[in-house]
Amino acid sequence: MKTLKVMIVLALIPLSIQSQKKNELPKSKVDFNSFLKISEEIKEYREKRLISLDTFLKYMSDKNTIVLDTRSEAAYKRKHFKGAIHINFSDFTKEELTKRVPSKETRILIYCNNNIDGDPINFPTKKINLALNIPTFINLYGYDYKNVYELSSLVNIQNKRLLFEGTDTR
Repeated sequence: MKTLKVMIVLALIPLSIQSQKKNELPKSKVDFNSFLKISEEIKEYREKRLISLDTFLKYMSDKNTIVLDTRSEAAYKRKHFKGAIHINFSDFTKEELTKRVPSKETRILIYCNNNIDGDPINFPTKKINLALNIPTFINLYGYDYKNVYELSSLVNIQNKRLLFEGTDTR
């Protein structure tokens, strides 16, 4: 009888394991190693896509170029580069980018708070290694937008060549 009980318990163990596995959720769609891989892949590419304010302004005047602001909607509404379009970084999806960017060949210019000096209300400085330009560039590249250029200059808000729009453009 004791042997029969042991055999029943041993027979039930696989069922218990199967039941546990059935109730387990699948792994998330987050892959840190892939993020590191794409970050390393574009490191040199991005270096060649960092542009001065002069080049940024020159490119802005081209009708086949968009300026993309990926800060929060509230920050964008308060003050952004004149003519910039807004896609909140957290809304980056293939569908949203396809809807807002005419083609993968469109030249995209990006900037963030860390490019603007002297307006801590509208452009508060982020920790340098966490500036929004970096994940924005990586994500655009990851979605196959390769014609991306990033403002490399730190520009004072009083620079007369910068034109802004928004509710706080005094």
